[in-house]
Amino acid sequence: MQRLIRIMIYLIFVACLPATALAQEHAVPVATTVGSSGLPVPRFVSLKADRVNVRKGPGIDHKVTWIYRRLGLPVEIIAESELWRHVRDADGIDGWVFHSLLSARRTALIVPWEKNKDNTQKNEPVAISLHNKSSASSTIVANMEPGVLVNVDTCDGNWCLVTTNGFRGWVEQVKLWGVYRGEPVK
Repeated sequence: MQRLIRIMIYLIFVACLPATALAQEHAVPVATTVGSSGLPVPRFVSLKADRVNVRKGPGIDHKVTWIYRRLGLPVEIIAESELWRHVRDADGIDGWVFHSLLSARRTALIVPWEKNKDNTQKNEPVAISLHNKSSASSTIVANMEPGVLVNVDTCDGNWCLVTTNGFRGWVEQVKLWGVYRGEPVK
């Protein structure tokens, strides 16, 4: 019986690996090109509305495959076609969105690849520290759970100054999905 339980835990763990690797893999841009908008592709943007239709292709003649319902959610533009943007979210799901439903305002998700992980072996939830300075030894302002949405004020390539729910502080850049590793954000 214990062997069966171990096998099941192992299979669940292995099944979660591709999504985790996908989320982390997309945090680093491969190569930058210039899209039809004149802006670099890939790049991160956020949803401008709390209801955004995602389509199978670029145009209203394409079927709506799902609807985002989270204002400010970060998405990565991976391609452009005139007024349409091919976007990908933190789960690696992609589709086409009309350009006016996207904002250049930078937001990020706190370690979304940790959100559905089973941390029961450690008996502690994953918490990412928000610091008062860009240093791991500085005072902790708050602890954030995976999936928390933050506004990105600035990043120096290693740390980002973010705000969320009345808290403002610094978080390690590698703990964010919505900014590239090493990317300076002004």
